[in-house]
Amino acid sequence: MSPAGTIHEQPIADRIDWVFDLAQRYSAEFCSPEAFLARERYLALHPTAIAVLKCMDGRINIPVATKTPPGIMQPFRNLGGMFDMGWPHLGEVLAQYVQRMVRNGRRVLILITYHFSRGDVHRGCSGFGCDTGAAIAHTRQIQRQMEAIFGLGHDSVYPLICGFETDEDALLLHSSDGSILDLSGDMPEDALAAELALRFHDMPLEMRSDLLPLLVGNISHIKGLRRERRSLIVEHREWMICLGRGFDFLHTPNLALIIGPYSPNLSDPIRKAAAIIESNMASGRVPDDGFLLLASVPYDEIGVDRARAVLKSHFLSQFAAEVIEREFPDLAGKMIRHTAVLDWNSRRIEALTESDVSP
Repeated sequence: MSPAGTIHEQPIADRIDWVFDLAQRYSAEFCSPEAFLARERYLALHPTAIAVLKCMDGRINIPVATKTPPGIMQPFRNLGGMFDMGWPHLGEVLAQYVQRMVRNGRRVLILITYHFSRGDVHRGCSGFGCDTGAAIAHTRQIQRQMEAIFGLGHDSVYPLICGFETDEDALLLHSSDGSILDLSGDMPEDALAAELALRFHDMPLEMRSDLLPLLVGNISHIKGLRRERRSLIVEHREWMICLGRGFDFLHTPNLALIIGPYSPNLSDPIRKAAAIIESNMASGRVPDDGFLLLASVPYDEIGVDRARAVLKSHFLSQFAAEVIEREFPDLAGKMIRHTAVLDWNSRRIEALTESDVSP
């Protein structure tokens, strides 16, 4: 199979085979004794639960950028990192997640992210028209909504605005006083701890201690990228639209546009993702022989929970296909649909067929 660096250039059938092979390898690694024990050890040392609200752009991979074991962070993805806590599904899912963690005695750190490029403004977030100021303003709105729901004291839930600079995968932490802790500059661990205490004095000590390894990992990750002198993967070269949840295995930049099932106006991010795919094909950034529409819904238990996930995944797939067929008829002729559910405990993706929803 072709290496990840050249996968964008392969025929669509080979690209799809590569994606499902990648998913299988990710699940095998996730289920390995070493990975399981690493997660257990990490959570024992750092009990703060971490959720991340982020853009569908495939470049934003916070676990990789912070060297955090897979399965620790709970991701929420949508176009541009655009969320509204008033959305019924998002509000319920996130509130249930927070309450479940708090009942288990864990605090919750929520990273509300935006992204941008220092090298070229046009490499910024297309969801906000590459307007970083608008993206930051939106994260502040989300932060205020979360404070209205979970409280201003921040003792149990801390919503933290966090920038992600995609040229070097650097994090930028926004404090309540307006200052920014930019991790693109080298800083020893003791200095980082002091900066956290100074800038985020309203954050519980335990939470700051659990945030610190992410920052240390990010600085180490940036150093590694600089040593490798990586060529920037700056162009949109996505050839997949992923709808639903359970796409943690897609850690290759500019591969997929990932849309969470949260917005009540789901057709809008689907339209924008399809427009990016069409542009990628028209410009020759990816072959025009096809693109993948992949719907996935996770389940925790067999039986009713899995059966509901099957129906939901088929609904999402059909809904997205109808939007694309209606508004991008030429692109729709190149659409290859795959529908799946994901065993959340093993992160194993299971392909579905139409017969899976037959009574």
